[in-house]
Amino acid sequence: MKKKHPIITGTIILTVTGMVSRLIGFFYRIYLSRLFGEEGMGIYQLLGPVTALTFSITAAGLQTAISKHVAVETSTKNYRSSARVLTVGLGISLLLSGLCMWIIRKYSRWIATEFLLEERTETMLQIIALSIPLGAVHSCINGYFYGIKKTGVPSATQLAEQLCRVACVFLASLTADELGITHDIGVAVVGLVIGEGFAMIISIIAIFYRFRNLAKTSTPAPYLQAALHTTPIASHKTTAKALLAMAVPLSVSRIVINLLQSAEAIYIPNKLQVYGYDTTTALSVYGVLTGMALPLIFFPSALTNSICVLLLPMVSEAQESGNHAGVQKATRLSILFSTCFGAVCTVLFLLLGRFAGEKLFHSSLAGHFIITLSFICPFLYLSATMSSILHGLGKTAATFALNVAALGIRLLFVFFLVPRFGIEGYLWGLLISHLSTTWLEVLAVKYYTKKSSKELP
Repeated sequence: MKKKHPIITGTIILTVTGMVSRLIGFFYRIYLSRLFGEEGMGIYQLLGPVTALTFSITAAGLQTAISKHVAVETSTKNYRSSARVLTVGLGISLLLSGLCMWIIRKYSRWIATEFLLEERTETMLQIIALSIPLGAVHSCINGYFYGIKKTGVPSATQLAEQLCRVACVFLASLTADELGITHDIGVAVVGLVIGEGFAMIISIIAIFYRFRNLAKTSTPAPYLQAALHTTPIASHKTTAKALLAMAVPLSVSRIVINLLQSAEAIYIPNKLQVYGYDTTTALSVYGVLTGMALPLIFFPSALTNSICVLLLPMVSEAQESGNHAGVQKATRLSILFSTCFGAVCTVLFLLLGRFAGEKLFHSSLAGHFIITLSFICPFLYLSATMSSILHGLGKTAATFALNVAALGIRLLFVFFLVPRFGIEGYLWGLLISHLSTTWLEVLAVKYYTKKSSKELP
């Protein structure tokens, strides 16, 4: 069963660990909100654009490229080529991450005051920069394991990172209480760095044992020995070109998207001040939305994200082998499941949103946000699966255009409606952008799958 249905097995593993990790992260955010308050959460959330942008530059595109190339090469049992793909991708990622770390640490004051528009983030930027190379390593290794459909290692690193992060912050807060020291949100940043480091160590150990076991099994098995020693192996230069050919467009699109997301995140508090809020209130509202309400809305996506991660290599393999029926079946099942699952989540958030906001976060505003945002659930979860299928089909330009369109809609609402209607203007923008882009993604998937079937002999 495991060999015949790796996507089912992998989805179960990723879903279980993803849900556990989401639970840990969810209660961790509740703990942070109570420990540092709404304004503290708002300041902490401002670091998100920087971490997302650096991940886009250093690892996002390379992780996907590694996953896709490894999936193709392991289907032919060319394990040495797969190892070459990982090592080359990891080298490129480390070079980029080292450069990003140096830039952030050197220009942290400028980034804090001119980019994030909040000078209190300067020290936190100095700390969080240390996590960039750590995250790059375990992201690339996770890409390898996603490609061979062994999801245990990515799941383990995800859990390890969360547990280590939470434990560090909890112990630091206890120590601060004992010493009578005021809690500082910078502790959460230190915990993030330590968690990334712990995840990196686990991923390195896992890949070491993977390669060692492959070396052992290649000796007694003649067919494996032939695959490992007689199949031509691409040079480092050729491998780098192949990876960059896919990673660069993905990274560029992610960078553009993250820059737009950064503008969105940074200017929401800014435009709320134009609406009439003072700095503390604007950051508090932003903290409630992005640190409390949205994490709860995204919480069920652990299941759809698990499917998305495994859909990419599965669709890539099906397309490579000309199995158009497999791609169509995956598309139909993804649309059906994501839509039904999202509808159920919408009902639950509508019924329990106010209760969740008041009981979990002690914030009636969080409850209002949860109820309003509940309507995006079907579109949010469906969009993720459609985007993964488009990536698997190699249509990265289409997903890029659709994501930019969605962010463009939201930015229009941020700049023109938030100053007039407050945070409600941004919530309307979220709903409209998700509705329109999800519909376009479904149409794009149907178009490309039909087109590829007509091109088959």
